[in-house]
Amino acid sequence: MIRLFLARRAPTASALASALASALASALASAPAFALVLASAFASAFAMCIVAPAHARDKVTLQLKHTHQFQFAGYYAALEKGYYRDAGLDVHIAEGSDGNEPERNVSAGKAEFGVGSSSLLLARLAGKPLVVLGVVFQHSPYVLLVRKSQGTPEIRDLKGKRVMIGSLVDELTQADELIAYLNREGVPLKSLVRVEHSFNPDDLVKGKVDAYSAYMTNEPDYLDRLGFNYDVHSPREAGIDFYGDNLFTNERQIASHPERVRAFRAASMKGWAYAMANQEEIADLILSRYTRRHDREHLLFEARQMEPLVQPVLVEIGYMNPDRWRHIADIYADLGMLPRGAAFDGFMYSSDPAANSLTWLYRSLLAAGLLLVGGAIVHVSLLARERRRAAQSIRQGELRFRTMFEEAPMGIALIDSASGQFKDINPRFAKITGRSSEELKRGRCDDITHPDDVASEAARMAQLGAGAIASFKSARRLLRPDGSVVWVDMSIAAIDAPDDAAHHLCMIEDVTEKKTSEALIWQQANFDPLTHLPNRRMFHDRLEHDILRCRREGTRVAILFIDLDQFKEVNDTLGHQQGDVLLVDAARRISACVRDSDTVARLGGDEFTVILPQLGETGSVGVIAQKILDVLQAPFALGQEQAYISASVGITLYPDDARDIDDLLKHADQAMYAAKNAGRNRFSYFTPALQVAAINRMRMTNDLRSALKGGQFRVYFQPIVHLRSGKIHKAEALIRWEHPQRGLVSPLEFIPLAESSGLIIDIGEWVFKESARWASHWRRVHHPEFQVSVNQSPLEFQREGKGYEGWLAHLRELGLSGQAVVVEITEGLLLDASSGVTDKLLQLRDAGIQVALDDFGTGYSSLSYLKKFDIDYLKIDRSFTRNLAPESSDMALSEAIIVMAHKLGLRVIAEGVETHEQRDLLLAAGCDYGQGYLFARPLPAEEFDALLVAQSRMPAVAAQPT
Repeated sequence: MIRLFLARRAPTASALASALASALASALASAPAFALVLASAFASAFAMCIVAPAHARDKVTLQLKHTHQFQFAGYYAALEKGYYRDAGLDVHIAEGSDGNEPERNVSAGKAEFGVGSSSLLLARLAGKPLVVLGVVFQHSPYVLLVRKSQGTPEIRDLKGKRVMIGSLVDELTQADELIAYLNREGVPLKSLVRVEHSFNPDDLVKGKVDAYSAYMTNEPDYLDRLGFNYDVHSPREAGIDFYGDNLFTNERQIASHPERVRAFRAASMKGWAYAMANQEEIADLILSRYTRRHDREHLLFEARQMEPLVQPVLVEIGYMNPDRWRHIADIYADLGMLPRGAAFDGFMYSSDPAANSLTWLYRSLLAAGLLLVGGAIVHVSLLARERRRAAQSIRQGELRFRTMFEEAPMGIALIDSASGQFKDINPRFAKITGRSSEELKRGRCDDITHPDDVASEAARMAQLGAGAIASFKSARRLLRPDGSVVWVDMSIAAIDAPDDAAHHLCMIEDVTEKKTSEALIWQQANFDPLTHLPNRRMFHDRLEHDILRCRREGTRVAILFIDLDQFKEVNDTLGHQQGDVLLVDAARRISACVRDSDTVARLGGDEFTVILPQLGETGSVGVIAQKILDVLQAPFALGQEQAYISASVGITLYPDDARDIDDLLKHADQAMYAAKNAGRNRFSYFTPALQVAAINRMRMTNDLRSALKGGQFRVYFQPIVHLRSGKIHKAEALIRWEHPQRGLVSPLEFIPLAESSGLIIDIGEWVFKESARWASHWRRVHHPEFQVSVNQSPLEFQREGKGYEGWLAHLRELGLSGQAVVVEITEGLLLDASSGVTDKLLQLRDAGIQVALDDFGTGYSSLSYLKKFDIDYLKIDRSFTRNLAPESSDMALSEAIIVMAHKLGLRVIAEGVETHEQRDLLLAAGCDYGQGYLFARPLPAEEFDALLVAQSRMPAVAAQPT
């Protein structure tokens, strides 16, 4: 009864005395009269021992060790729910900047209370009068995060690696238990490359360090959101089990304000019980009142991770065990931080005021003396009342813990360690397993575990049973009665049962959806979604693995690079959907040609690769390549249509051709292009000559990029002569490249490179401007209707979204008519002319620019496009002119072309005229113009200008057949 009154604040001492006298009088109603007198005297004396008047709430500060987050949820709940206010306290919660700030501030009197780690024990034994009031985390959240490895994660693999563990200045800053863990596992600090802790998980993601000390309740959430895979190493795996987040004060506070300390501890623990039972409400409270540094999902992640650390269902919050502190002290002794067997009396707080304050001891002794006589009288009544109250408290406590157990958001089960039978199960555990509690209790834990996972857990369960480890975590598959599989994150810990039987506590959380998402993400990251073949990333991984294996065994690896011929035509003609059907069927056919141990991958588009590992001899590679070519030639059924394609295959060998993966792929690609250039539907092995040619092309392409800026291009002009008058009316602009080292480079060499690299666009613009400049000069000086022909590459003409606006603007700047320019295009442009090609031809026509069809008769000549499009000139190809002779087929074809063109209103230019006989035959056939070495070779602009000057001085003489 004394303790009850001391724990409350009465309005006045006299009122408390009166109440006490009344209570005693009621209890002693049947006692003799002298007992009433004694009770009144005791009440008066007891009132003298109590603070008389009421006063304002005590102001105290609680120093946190970090910034606001769910890690300190209980203290926010105690403040916002009024538990501190009801205890007569005005509490200020201060954020921390580092883990040792609470210890410094409480020791210096800047804060009355603090939240610290188990290193408080070191401070106590170093002479600082710190006292732990209660433990919030029954298990420390500190872990070591390591980048995910392919094999079984081993902590010893960290030797020689870069790690962030605590501070390099203060070795006790959040690092002591991890250091102990590493030492116990045979990884001393000197074997690591220590890096100052940045507390930024990006350093682990970006590879700046290989390991990172972290809170299990905090950093994993950020890494999971980034999709970063990691392994977790916990000191508990080695039997190092520290407390975490301990509420503490100093001896001065307990001696000077014992009731305040007791009230603060009780209110705090009440706040923690509320916070763990109402996690979403407290998360919203933190966001609205304390900090928005973390989002709601992160705060709830913290709360979920704290459940197995705080263990609110199993352990009363604040409970601490002297044996656990002795265990922690022994770990520190192993590290050389404490002497073996050091005593830490007074370190653990006792709520008994008699043990905490001599003042209250004296008061209690006085009260005990006054009650000595009355105690005998009321003993029986008080004992019965106390028993009833104790029984009620026990029932309420059992009900509270049972409710928390039943309503816990994760599955919890108590299991007999010897038999594996379930002793107690909460509803969430039963729901996750898909069974009722009765079904589970009739079986064993192995009955619900996937058969493939039973053996892997047997060794760790044996360690747990032998006491080698206190707990462990694992990801495990459970089988439901319907045959479905559920993935769970499982935590198993050994506990002491009242009957001394060995039990362990099993907590599970359903992570099936997360595992399914991870599997889907992995599938999408490593396999082609259309053909389900490995993609480029998986291909590289498998090739690297096969090369390592073949390097050990002394065998070879062959790589086949396969490009489908004519696939673009199928795609453009029948549509992308049918193109996808063809790719899927092609993937199936290629896969059927190789072994199960070989890899077929799709790199993208219509490109496939095959890895043939462990080859003793390479003769079979050509056989497989030919087999692939044969199966791809069979028709592909695409809806109502059939498509025919072929393939070009490049082959390279490891280690014969290269030892580097990138070089091997480059060589396979070069060999494939050699097969394609040789006529397609064949395979080609890589040879060094292909590499030399590729290097030459690369170097020339690089030189070509600087040629335009370096002024290395020249425009040469070849005259186009009016055959009947013999006058030069036109000229064709031809580009030449004067390379500083190689001299004059043929257009046949560099034009294909310019087209493949895209440089042809800029080169074409430059040629046009140079041609227009000279055309303007010759029209002004020599003839007002002089024309210059400019060749257009198909790539220039067909590019989307680019018309001739720039050309026309340049002509306007020069004051030049469109009639001054003729654009020469090839027949191929008109075969399947798109609307874009048609629009460009119309744009030329509207600007007055004429169009010449070059090399007529050598391609897929069609009379329809001569009728459809506005063409001004046909140029007979030199292959017809070269062999002109009377009565020859070439002569007949040339005459036919000339007659047809004239009937359609077109004029004809014959290329390659080299002899007088050829000129005379063409003139007799009615050809309009001739171009060739008979008249002049292509000349630099200045020389061509001199040719025109010389012509102007000669009298006009009509050419006559000889």
